[in-house]
Amino acid sequence: MEELHKNHRQRLKNRFLEKGLEGFEDHNVLELLLFYAIPRKDTNEIGHRLIKHFGSISAVFEASIEELASIEGMGESSAAFIKLMPAIAKRYLTDEHKAAFLNSSKAAGEYFLPRFIGEREECVYVACLDAKAKVIKCELIHRGSFNSVEINVRKIAQTALFCNAAGVIISHNHPGGVPLPSEADNSVTYMIKSGLDALGIELYDHIIVGDKDYVSYADTFANWKEKTFR
Repeated sequence: MEELHKNHRQRLKNRFLEKGLEGFEDHNVLELLLFYAIPRKDTNEIGHRLIKHFGSISAVFEASIEELASIEGMGESSAAFIKLMPAIAKRYLTDEHKAAFLNSSKAAGEYFLPRFIGEREECVYVACLDAKAKVIKCELIHRGSFNSVEINVRKIAQTALFCNAAGVIISHNHPGGVPLPSEADNSVTYMIKSGLDALGIELYDHIIVGDKDYVSYADTFANWKEKTFR
């Protein structure tokens, strides 16, 4: 039985090496992945349980370590291993954009989308740009509600001034929701824009990310340059 189990694992690995994940069902992907975290169990059954419980492979990757570890056959180590996958994907995708030029809302949206992979709470990023819209630095400045009092112009301005930035683009996410600006989003964005204007730093755009999509303030509001959103 052990030899049969070993041969099955090798066949699945060879299949991946030859053709990638083409033809793999979601539970097979998780089965293969868990080979490297659970060496002596039938990970096919665990893969089935994960898909049955969470509904999709993306939902598995977005689940918390506690939720994953609660599934029969899993544990903290294998749950951490699964959570490592979206974290690596996020690092890989953001690494590709290190020297990006955010000279359009499309470029900005595509730049920020990967930064929110796997995030289950609101996060706020600020990208500092030079006069040619090249990213000097992108930094996570807040984790929590975008409308929080902790988000203030000083924190964003200090980051921009430290980088000697000509302007910034801010981005935050709506976890589990659509990326439509709320009244609270508008109010905080106006406060940030007004404060940066006073320092001679331009707020080029505000990108809201949600449901694997994004909305650009610069595109959404025709009177963006007039600093109002109505």
